[in-house]
Amino acid sequence: MTKSALQIARAAYQPKLPKALQGFVKVQEGEPTQSVADQEAIKQLFPNTYGMPLVKFVEGEAKTYAPMNVGVILSGGQAPGGHNVISGLFDGIKKLNPENKLYGFILGPGGLVDHKYMELTSDIIDEYRNTGGFDIIGSGRTKLEKTEQFEKGYEILKELGIKALVIIGGDDSNTNACVLAEYYAAKKYGIQVIGCPKTIDGDLKNDMIETSFGFDTACKTYSEVIGNIERDCNSARKYWHFIKLMGRSASHIALECALQVQPNVCIISEEVEAKNMSLDDVVTYIAQVVADRAADGNNFGTVLIPEGLIEFIPAMKSLIAELNDFLAQNGDEFNSIERTKQRDYIIGKLSPANSAIYASLPEGVARQLSLDRDPHGNVQVSLIETEKLLSEMVATKLAAWKKEGKYVGKFAAQHHFFGYEGRCAAPSNFDADYCYSLGYTASMLIANGKTGYMSSVKNTTAPAAEWIAGGVPITMMMNMERRHGEMKPVIQKALVKLDGAPFKEFASKRAVWAKETAYVYPGPIQYFGPTEVCDQPTKTLQLEQAK
Repeated sequence: MTKSALQIARAAYQPKLPKALQGFVKVQEGEPTQSVADQEAIKQLFPNTYGMPLVKFVEGEAKTYAPMNVGVILSGGQAPGGHNVISGLFDGIKKLNPENKLYGFILGPGGLVDHKYMELTSDIIDEYRNTGGFDIIGSGRTKLEKTEQFEKGYEILKELGIKALVIIGGDDSNTNACVLAEYYAAKKYGIQVIGCPKTIDGDLKNDMIETSFGFDTACKTYSEVIGNIERDCNSARKYWHFIKLMGRSASHIALECALQVQPNVCIISEEVEAKNMSLDDVVTYIAQVVADRAADGNNFGTVLIPEGLIEFIPAMKSLIAELNDFLAQNGDEFNSIERTKQRDYIIGKLSPANSAIYASLPEGVARQLSLDRDPHGNVQVSLIETEKLLSEMVATKLAAWKKEGKYVGKFAAQHHFFGYEGRCAAPSNFDADYCYSLGYTASMLIANGKTGYMSSVKNTTAPAAEWIAGGVPITMMMNMERRHGEMKPVIQKALVKLDGAPFKEFASKRAVWAKETAYVYPGPIQYFGPTEVCDQPTKTLQLEQAK
C-alpha cells in the first residue's frame, strides 16, 4: 500500500496520555448516580446497571491480571480518531497482560450478530495509528435491540473467550451498548460492555462527557475550507456563498465553525426554534444582511447553515407533519395526478397556514417535500437542499425590495455542502490524544470489572497529562423519548444551549461580522509545530471552560 509522506510521519506520533494512566491505576468511586430524567422508568428498565457510581482513575500499585480477550465494534457514521480509540484499547489490554487478545467485529454491530470478525494484531494496529476513517474493521448501523441479536452475539463472544465488548458510537449506539450490558448482566453471562463517545455532530456531551471525539477534527477541516471560500469571496467580491454543514439534530458544528471563521451570517437551528421563527423570518434576516452590505458596496458574503435547520422551524415542522399524514392516506390519488398539477393539488388540500407556506416554497423544494419520501412514507429532510432553498428565497425577496427601492446591489449565489469531507480526516493532535485516552480508559474500566459505563476523559482544555480519566454509567445520561410511536430509553441529545458561553460569544459578535468583512482563515490542521498551533481544543470547549 502506497503511503503519503504525512501518513508515514504521522504513524510515528505517540499520543499523549493523562498522567494517571501512564503507570498502574486504581479506581476511585464517587457518589451513586441517577438518570437525567424519568428516573423511575429508567431504573425499572435497567435494574442491574442503574445507580452505579461515577469512577475516576488515579495512580495505583502494580497488579497482575489474568489473561482475557476483548471485542470491539465501530458503530454508526465515521468520525476522525476511531482508529486511535482501538489503538489505545489495544495498548491498554496488552499492558494489563501481553497474552490478551483484541477481536474486531466487521462492519459494525451486524458483525457481532453474524459472527464476522478478525483478530487485531500489533501489525494491523500499527498500520492504522493516528489515521482517519473506520476502515480497520468498517462500521455499520445495525441496531442491537432484539433478544435474538443479544443471544447470537453471546454465542460468538463465548466461543472466542471474549470477556468484554467495547462499542464505539454516538448516542443511539451507546444506548444499544447500555441495553446489551443490562441484558448480559441480568443473564449473568459475565460479559462487560463499555461505550466510547463518538460523533462529529457534537451532540453527545454532558457534565461528564465534555466533547464527543471527531468533533474537533471535523470542525477544523470544515473551517479550513470555509476560510478558503471566504478568502475567494473577498477576492472576487461578487458572490454570496451559502454553505450547509453537517449537524442534523444540533447546530454545534455550524456554531464552532462560525467562531473559527467569523462569517457574515450563521443560522443556529436551536435559536430559530426558541424564537418561533418562520421560514420567512430566516430569509428576511439573511436578505437584510445582504442589503446592508450592498449599501456599503459589498455584494459578497458567506452564510453558514446547519443541515437540520428545516426541522427546527416550527411552521415547517407542522407543514412536514401534515404532508406526511396527508400523503400517507392519499398517496395513490396524488400519484395519479398529472405532474404539473400536483403542486396545486396539495395547496388545495392542506390547512390554510400550511398551504400558504407550501405555496411560498421554490418549485424544486416543494417537489422534494411531496415526492422524495423514505420507506416509512416520511419526507427525507436530509435531501432538502436548504442552502439552495434559502438563497432562492433571499433572491426573490431582494428582487421585491429592489422594486421598492430598499435594495441597490447585485446578488449572485454559490452553494456548498460540507459533510463527508470531515468525517474521515486524519485526526488533529487533540483528537489523536483524546481518542487514544478514551480507548486506554476503556481497557482500565474492563480491568476493574465495570459494565454499562462510557469512557470519560475530562479537563480537556488543559495539557493532556492533566486530563482526568474515568467512567460514567450510561444510564445516567438517559431519558425516555417517543420513537416510532413507543416510549424508549435513549441518551439525551445535547443541543446548542442559548445561555451557554459559546452561543453568547457568537451572539455578541455577529452584528459586527454581518456588516464588516471580519473573516478569519484558520488554514489546514497542523500536526507538527508549536503547541498553540497544533494542540488547541475547539473554541466551544475553551469558552465552555472559560480558558
